[in-house]
Amino acid sequence: MTHDAHWPPKHAGVMVHPQASLIEQVDAAFGAKGLLSRMPGHFNVRTGQTEMALAVAHQIEAGGSLVIEAGTGVGKTYAYLIPALMSGERLLLSTATKALQDQLFERDLPTLIDALGMPMRLALLKGRSNYLCTHRMRQYMGQEMQADRQGRVHMAMVVKWAQQTQTGDLAEVDGLDDRSPILPMVTSSRENCLGSNCPDFKTCHVLEARRKALAADVVVINHHLFFADMAVREASMSELLPSARVVVFDEAHQLNETGVAFLGKDLSSAQLIDLRRDVLVAGLQMARGLADWNGLCSVLEKAARDWRLAIPQQVTGGRLGWDQTSPMGCHPQLWQQVLQDVGVALSHLIAALDSVSEIAPDFVRLYERTNELARRVEHFLQPAEDAAVRWVEASGSIKCVESPLDIADAFSAELNKANPSTSEGLLAKTWIFTSATLGDEPSLNWFTEPIGLTHATVMRVASPFDYPQQALLHIPLDFPKPLDPGHSLAVAKLAVAGVLRLGGRTLVLTTSLKALAVIGEEITRLLLDGTDIEVLIQGHWPKRRLMERFRQGNDGGAPGCVLVASASFWEGFDVPGQALQLLIIDKLPFPSPGDPLVKARGNRLQANGKNAFSDHSLPEAIVSLKQGAGRLIRHESDRGGLLIADNRLLTASYGRRILAALPNMQQINQTEDFWDALVNITTVSTKVS
Repeated sequence: MTHDAHWPPKHAGVMVHPQASLIEQVDAAFGAKGLLSRMPGHFNVRTGQTEMALAVAHQIEAGGSLVIEAGTGVGKTYAYLIPALMSGERLLLSTATKALQDQLFERDLPTLIDALGMPMRLALLKGRSNYLCTHRMRQYMGQEMQADRQGRVHMAMVVKWAQQTQTGDLAEVDGLDDRSPILPMVTSSRENCLGSNCPDFKTCHVLEARRKALAADVVVINHHLFFADMAVREASMSELLPSARVVVFDEAHQLNETGVAFLGKDLSSAQLIDLRRDVLVAGLQMARGLADWNGLCSVLEKAARDWRLAIPQQVTGGRLGWDQTSPMGCHPQLWQQVLQDVGVALSHLIAALDSVSEIAPDFVRLYERTNELARRVEHFLQPAEDAAVRWVEASGSIKCVESPLDIADAFSAELNKANPSTSEGLLAKTWIFTSATLGDEPSLNWFTEPIGLTHATVMRVASPFDYPQQALLHIPLDFPKPLDPGHSLAVAKLAVAGVLRLGGRTLVLTTSLKALAVIGEEITRLLLDGTDIEVLIQGHWPKRRLMERFRQGNDGGAPGCVLVASASFWEGFDVPGQALQLLIIDKLPFPSPGDPLVKARGNRLQANGKNAFSDHSLPEAIVSLKQGAGRLIRHESDRGGLLIADNRLLTASYGRRILAALPNMQQINQTEDFWDALVNITTVSTKVS
């Protein structure tokens, strides 16, 4: 979506002489008496932040690509925003998370634009699934498909809110769970959008958001939107990207995996069920009696269910590799038959939709959508394309995926295409890529190679935090090995020991959902008697609610709380201050060796004379571990301890390389000594604050 900032700014900042170069202006802004020192709040000159800002300014003047790894606490957001804004160039910012999108749009950008006194228009642009589609909402109002009580409550909330919203951004609806099953019913997708044929086209929230983005000087998007539009060539990015001369990718370490997810092909039972739901609603509302909609949709639903059942029962979650024309472990003939049955069910729907296509534009779009799914069925009945990897994901639904191993070719081509022609006499576009973690080697090849940045300038800026004074590190040597059955229970026992000493203030990060369940359940059991400490477990509440509760529960009052989480909580979870004083990581986060994408990338490395483990799996684990460990110290006054319950760090040959990549914390060998030191260091922190 887009929002307009309030213009003109409330007050004008002090500007450098207009004839000064951008580098000179930026250098002055970060000086002891510069622009930042005059802004509200406490400002300290940070050498690393100034170095990064000057590097960004130089790249903007020269054009080309700059990759910067900026350690936690550098202040990288201001380091790239100030030179980008001072340049006066049109700016496109892309982030990995909605949380950072909101922070940039609602806090950082307005503050800086106000201080600079520059009359800029600011926009926040999200993907389609974030906006209300009033046409689809009306179609589904009162439908029996949302018969469960929560669905009816959520639909009523959205209908009431729809009458007064200006933006159509569903994030405005208080109490609407981002996992609500009604969301696909009140939003559009590229597949089901009616475009100019929609009766609500003139008041479409998505189109209005994109119009505002195209008129803005600074636009904040996210990586998902960038790659989604890059993959399907929707209007927003194809018009927006060429017009921006400075493009910044923050949280850039996620670019490759996000791009891989969008630049491949997929077919899922969820897509079939969504199609079945939309066909049934449209058919019964606008073409009742002209086709056996109930019968056709029932056949499709049964075909999707039989397809799901063709996967062995022991395969749940994760990725199942592909063997020629069927997933490994599946009966080839059975797999081909059930997938062909899906194709037959779709062909019957295609015929019915074709017969009513003149009644309403909804049927034309459903016809096109059904045809596309039929083409995907045919694609997955054939062997995978060369230089691609194919797999199946099976949990509640089934999903076939075929993707490139990385985005190097596609992404570098996109960057080259977006640059202006040298014959036009325009400055080359500037691309800035930054994150707190982009690898463990000075070259940052882990990041640059998979996305095709072979000629980028690379720099690393160290964190300004005094880690030996602020943080402790403990790796218990006498501890169950990571694959031992009792490992998760031992982690839970360690966590409880820390929780009781600190009165909560503990985050436990796990490398798997199985470990999450075991550790969460055991901590709950151990704390059940004799304490009021609250145990928060990922999955029980939405992520935002868990984060808010963790901060509130550890704000200084009793009894405090502990959070057990996995996956998305390894990054983007910011808890500065006393609320988080102990971070426990259960295992080194190596990618699964059985993952088809990991295996395919390893095979390619081996074919090129490299080592799959040291050149792929180990760097992947290091980047993930650094992201997780980065949750602990977020501010100069923070104090705490990191406990990694994986003694391979001390016993394996690669342990030294991993430890060297972590911040230089004070390492304590004995567990009891660690607890004592942790209590001491956090008590000092409490007294100081």
